[in-house]
Amino acid sequence: MPAPRGPRRRKARRRADMPLLGGARPPIAALLALLLAVAGTTALLLGDRGDTAADTAVLTSQQHVAEDGALSLRASLDESITDLERAAAQFSGAGSAAPDTVLDSLGKVYNKWRGTAVVDPAGGTLLAARGENIPLATVLKGPAGKAGANGGAKDDKDGILGPRLVKLPSGETRMLVVTALRGGEGTRLLVASGTLNVPGISADEDRSLLVIDSAGTVLASDGPSVARKSWAREARRTAAAESAKTPEAAGGHPGASGHLMGERRGDARTVVGYAAAGRAPGESSAAGALGLSVITSVKVTGDPTAVRTQTFGLAAAGILLVLAVLVVWVLLRTLQRPLLRLYLESRRLARGELDRPVRRFKGREAARTGAALESLRGQLLGGRPTRAGRARGGFGTRSTVVVCALVLLAWAAPLLLFLNRPGGSVSVPRQLVDDQRRRTDTASDRVRKALNEGWADVASVAQTLAAGARTGDAAPADGKDRAVADRAVLERTLREHGRYRSVYVIDGKGEVLSRAGDSPRHPAGKPPRADGVAQLATSGKEPSVAAYAAVPGAGGRAVVGEYDPQFLISMVTRPGLGQVWLVDKGNRILAADRNHGFRAFSALPSGHLDALADTARKHDGRTTGTATLHRAGGSSDIAAAAPFTGGGAVRDLDWQVVSSQPTSWLELPEYTAQRRTMLAGLLGVSAAVACLGWLHIVVVRPLRALADRAEALAGGDRKTVLFPQHHDEVGAVVRNLELIRQRLARPSGRN
Repeated sequence: MPAPRGPRRRKARRRADMPLLGGARPPIAALLALLLAVAGTTALLLGDRGDTAADTAVLTSQQHVAEDGALSLRASLDESITDLERAAAQFSGAGSAAPDTVLDSLGKVYNKWRGTAVVDPAGGTLLAARGENIPLATVLKGPAGKAGANGGAKDDKDGILGPRLVKLPSGETRMLVVTALRGGEGTRLLVASGTLNVPGISADEDRSLLVIDSAGTVLASDGPSVARKSWAREARRTAAAESAKTPEAAGGHPGASGHLMGERRGDARTVVGYAAAGRAPGESSAAGALGLSVITSVKVTGDPTAVRTQTFGLAAAGILLVLAVLVVWVLLRTLQRPLLRLYLESRRLARGELDRPVRRFKGREAARTGAALESLRGQLLGGRPTRAGRARGGFGTRSTVVVCALVLLAWAAPLLLFLNRPGGSVSVPRQLVDDQRRRTDTASDRVRKALNEGWADVASVAQTLAAGARTGDAAPADGKDRAVADRAVLERTLREHGRYRSVYVIDGKGEVLSRAGDSPRHPAGKPPRADGVAQLATSGKEPSVAAYAAVPGAGGRAVVGEYDPQFLISMVTRPGLGQVWLVDKGNRILAADRNHGFRAFSALPSGHLDALADTARKHDGRTTGTATLHRAGGSSDIAAAAPFTGGGAVRDLDWQVVSSQPTSWLELPEYTAQRRTMLAGLLGVSAAVACLGWLHIVVVRPLRALADRAEALAGGDRKTVLFPQHHDEVGAVVRNLELIRQRLARPSGRN
């Protein structure tokens, strides 16, 4: 069969010689595909979703409220368990105290337990008791219901020791903590019972609180009755089923948490949050193994205003489609087509087909290369090298790419910077303001309780040192031996409690007698402070806060426990609460959320926060916190302040927790629309920069270099060997120019 002739033959030869990869085609095709994808994404992102965004903000807030409650519950139970175990260790030994003495000493330091008792496990005899009656039958049974054998508490083979939940005949639930008192009279059991509640969260006529176990049984409740609600049963089942789960990501809530949307009745709906009081992987928490969960619910009235963006999204997508077609058409006309024609013309000359002149090209680089090819054609026909064919006019390829980029950026920049901006008039549900106040109250209560617990630990150490001193008086020992014994107690306290940076003993003149940890910051030469928690300084690089407890009968000696600043920071760090600060009575910052940083004793960042803190100190009523929605300068934030209440060792501090949550951080409809609009603009910018940058690197720059090489060859440079860098259109033209150079370098010039 004869070979094809005419146009068909030329097309077949062009397909055989033209490179299939690289060049202008891949970036142009990728640009078109990405712009089409961005247009479709824009239409989907900005589609109307009614009020689901506002629902998400309220739901997430309830989840955070439940997480705060679960964290406080677990921390409170863990602290109670640790305190009892530590007290039992202090009263154990060869010269162990009498049962009544043990319980009296506990009552002087701790007042958290409803009942305490000392039990002989051998015969189940009650040796001493304080407070409410403790079910001894439950104490002497392990998890499987087996009674402990004689001496079983020593190695706990029957699972007697540790915390457990019991149901009283009255229907109330108690947490029993059992630990061992070991001494010369054998092993005895120290038992304490406490209530289950959610510290720091207050219920009202709209909010309900539940504490449930892993089976979904309600152990404690507060607020309106919710037992018959279908959503309450669903929340209990969900929380119970996920109570043992832990998050994989570091920094999440230590246990399962989530939210549910209750049924709507009229303008009201019920929003539910739940969180398990679990423990993270590798974390030690006795209470975290009890399978407890906290459920909170609140009625939300009124529907948030729906933000309509579907028309805007369709219009933006349509405009981008038109621009995408226009830009791709321009690039095909000004870049790809001239490159293909330059390749065909250079190939013709390289093959010796010199009968036709080289066509004229539009565009600066293509015109320069075409003029150089025409000059080379003349030289192949016997002419002399000349630069007369040099062409500088026309619109350059780089300018073309820049204009295309500006056209696409003109679509993306307004989306990224200007359009769908809510300003300072965003509609914020009142429930979010209430939740900010409530969570700030919880944070304040958590810090207050932690400081009080720290003082109780220091007071317990003081009791231990006093008991050791009395033992030393009965069996005389020199002061050096007593200092060694005191130091051992201090080091054990520092090791068991991470809240302290140092623990030490001072005399009535402020001289340090023994210490463990970092250098003391108690003012030298000054007597100890009164029992309680005190702020040691109001300036400096680091806040100094310490708990003081006098050693009974020791002539003015006192135990001082200085709190670690990182401990205070950890107390105010909570997700979803915004920026949180712990401030003293002068509104100076003592600790702040570790995610935002702070400078010790600096002022609050805004005047309205100072005013809010001053107002909160004067606020009366059961709810101690104050919250406002503050608008200024086109932005808004939800701020809350909660002073310490409830007395205890921190009664004289006059501290409070202040929080500020920018509304732009919330999942409200206006901000959701803004973020989605910005995302669409960012996608458009990314597609334009990536593909046009790619095109500039692989086509525009090599094409400009090609024009320079072609003009140099036309001007008589026969020595410079031309190497194609890539297997694409520009590389094919360079390869043909090298063949032309070799023909011109031969003596005949035409063979």
